[in-house]
Amino acid sequence: MNKISIIGAGMTGSTAAHWLAERELADLVLVDVVEGMPQGKGLDMAEAMPIIGKDVEIVGSNDYAATKGSDIIIITAGLPRKPGMSRDDLLSANAEIVGKAAAETLKHSPDAIYIVLTNPLDTMAYLTMKLTGLPRERVVGQAGILDSARMRAFVAMETGVSVENIDCYVLGGHGDEMVPLTRHSNIAGVPLRDYLPADRLEAIVNRTRKGGGEIVNLLKTGSAFYAPSAAVAQMAEAILKDKHLIVPCAAYMNGEYGLSDMFFGVPVQLGRKGMERIIEYKFDDEEKAMFEKSAASVKETHEALKKLVKI
Repeated sequence: MNKISIIGAGMTGSTAAHWLAERELADLVLVDVVEGMPQGKGLDMAEAMPIIGKDVEIVGSNDYAATKGSDIIIITAGLPRKPGMSRDDLLSANAEIVGKAAAETLKHSPDAIYIVLTNPLDTMAYLTMKLTGLPRERVVGQAGILDSARMRAFVAMETGVSVENIDCYVLGGHGDEMVPLTRHSNIAGVPLRDYLPADRLEAIVNRTRKGGGEIVNLLKTGSAFYAPSAAVAQMAEAILKDKHLIVPCAAYMNGEYGLSDMFFGVPVQLGRKGMERIIEYKFDDEEKAMFEKSAASVKETHEALKKLVKI
């Protein structure tokens, strides 16, 4: 049986374990600093397995040794952004948490592929790759699947068409500067630009960009966890089943799209070795401008990280 370890057993980490257990893909380990919490959630989930008929072992631990021999490490640990907190405050706190998680898990699972979810997403994936010294194929960040799914959900709400017929592609950094590609997105092959009036499409694009904030404002005490964790489960499944699935992910750029030495949201083919290749779209002038603006914003956060951490 494959093994997946999830670092951070809060709402996102434990819900990722839930989605993964249902798919019977791997035995699961939940690791968290809070004593008893990952053990309690792991045991509760293990007790659900007879009900849904899945033979998955799920354990919780406060010790990284439990992650030994993992095929995939998922990092969700970190602080959510609180009111009054700047992105740099968040960067500093989460760099410490993610840095430790990456270093400790690597000792026990030197062959693992890493999926990073902690914000600021692109920069935490960069930190993980640099601290572990892993090749870029083995570190990817989850953002684009979530952003694209949000856009698909909003298009479905607007049109009344099944989500299965809707394909949307959102690239770029995971933030307000993300790049929803309306020209490449479609409903059963019909471009969104032809299907929806321009003002309705623009409203969907804006709602997609602010999708995370909308949920934070509604919840008041937390952030989204169902959709982000479902996206992580899709990535883990694509890797373990060697599906060669193309999805938007944060990947280390090495000249693609004219970007280098940074993580950024692009279409990535995922298989058993992790990132197999980056797909390059041809942009029109408007898309190129949005893409470059998003890249500049992400690069800024990378530079801020380099001042904090020696990498």
